[in-house]
Amino acid sequence: MFTHVMIGSNDLERARRFYDATFIALGGKPGEMDARGRLIYSHDGGRLMITKPIDGKPATAANGGTIGIAAESQDHVLAWHAAGTAHGGAAIESPPAQRPNGAFVAYLRDPDGNKLTARTRPTK
Repeated sequence: MFTHVMIGSNDLERARRFYDATFIALGGKPGEMDARGRLIYSHDGGRLMITKPIDGKPATAANGGTIGIAAESQDHVLAWHAAGTAHGGAAIESPPAQRPNGAFVAYLRDPDGNKLTARTRPTK
């Protein structure tokens, strides 16, 4: 359904450190900067793009928005969470845990305040 998710950042180098670390923890690759100055992360057929807002105003986090990132295993979720908190992210909600549907889930806010979750597929 979606081709990509685009979020704003006020500091692309800070965002790069955070997202490179978290995508590497999931078995992905560091992001690439395109000709328009956007960071692009491709992983498992999806793309996350990070840019400074084109209107010149400061980037703000979505109120109520969450970006979900697929993880292959509980170990990947834990590594993602650890990498994120070590690179400027903040742990939020509950500690990483298994949900009633069998998915293992963790939540972070990136350095710009965007809410993210890494999770395994449900088993039930």
